[in-house]
Amino acid sequence: MKIVVQRVIRSSVSVNDEVIGEIGTGLMILFGAEKGDSDEAVKALAEKVLHLRIFADDQGKMNRSCLDVKGEILVVSQFTLAGDCSRGRRPGFDNAAAPEEAERLYESFVSTLAASNLKIQKGRFGADMQVNIVNDGPVTFILER
Repeated sequence: MKIVVQRVIRSSVSVNDEVIGEIGTGLMILFGAEKGDSDEAVKALAEKVLHLRIFADDQGKMNRSCLDVKGEILVVSQFTLAGDCSRGRRPGFDNAAAPEEAERLYESFVSTLAASNLKIQKGRFGADMQVNIVNDGPVTFILER
């Protein structure tokens, strides 16, 4: 499982020019499921995201979590995170989880985040989406499990 976590001022996701998810200050997360990913990994990664100290404290140091600042979270599925670009010029997706399993893991990740009582928004699994991001910093991390 791979996720890209971006600290944002605002972010939104649209399908067919209709906004289906939108947040203010918080985290924009791109989520990619791979073969062999487990429910335990989903829960561990969600907990890591919630407690990751990447928001500024009163001294401007990254010392606060999304929970601390009561941030909002937007999660968008992105199977291309499982892409392998190590050979040739065309990415291979042999390591990507099957669509049904990837969707189940994605929904589990979103549900685990939602248990935090923060505002959680999401994209539409498998849809052609347009994502708008105003990255704050920029602050971006790649997490794998």
